[in-house]
Amino acid sequence: MHETAERAHVFLPAAAFAEKDGTFTSSERRVQRVRQALEPPGRAKPDWWITQELAKRTAKKLGLGVKGFDYAHPSEIFDEMASLWPAARGISYARLEAGGLQWPCPGPEHPGTRYLYAESFPRGKARFVPAAQTKEAAELPDPDYPFVLNTGRLLYHWHGGTLTRRVQGLLELAPRLEIAVNPTDARRLGFDEGAQLRVVSRRGELTGYAHVTEAVRPGAIFVPFVKLGESAANFLTNSAYDPSSKIPEYKVCAVRLEPLS
Repeated sequence: MHETAERAHVFLPAAAFAEKDGTFTSSERRVQRVRQALEPPGRAKPDWWITQELAKRTAKKLGLGVKGFDYAHPSEIFDEMASLWPAARGISYARLEAGGLQWPCPGPEHPGTRYLYAESFPRGKARFVPAAQTKEAAELPDPDYPFVLNTGRLLYHWHGGTLTRRVQGLLELAPRLEIAVNPTDARRLGFDEGAQLRVVSRRGELTGYAHVTEAVRPGAIFVPFVKLGESAANFLTNSAYDPSSKIPEYKVCAVRLEPLS
């Protein structure tokens, strides 16, 4: 049970990638087949089956005459999607048996589109727009929180580490949370490489170990956002969001640094 599941009222076991059929679309728009190699363990079910059953049972409980959730295989779901989306109208499971296809693929004889907008843009010629206006972060350093915290990925762990923290070899390469600090700040605060540190913001705190490096500038620290031990960067970060995109400002906030050893 990962951290999100532990907060849920109901936890539904879903089949993993090798335990279900379906398709996968890459970032180059290539639709590829995923073929079941193993039976799902225990009571695990494919995501589409879980979603379908939730819809049917909820509709029945509420007395709604909802139809359209009687699929027997994900290929039926794909066929319905392709019939509604012109860019995938020429893609089918039968065609995907021979290899992946890149959308747009508007018809059954179409080979797929290798380069999007290779000949023209949807508007004809490209349209230039003014550059977005930059703004300061919602929270900047002050005497109580004098450091800028920057967060990001770690080579050995993916995002929050839900999967990679289960791999012993990866944990051996990155077993604990390290806080990157500039040597100037480390000398000023009186700690060395490997010292235990506490990072505190207006919202929370975490503990980790100093990694003294020139890779961060004075007045800034870096913490990976993966949760290692009992600490994760988003205990600290600010949820202020961009008014247009609504993306939270999890990337930067003001913190203070407290040596513990």
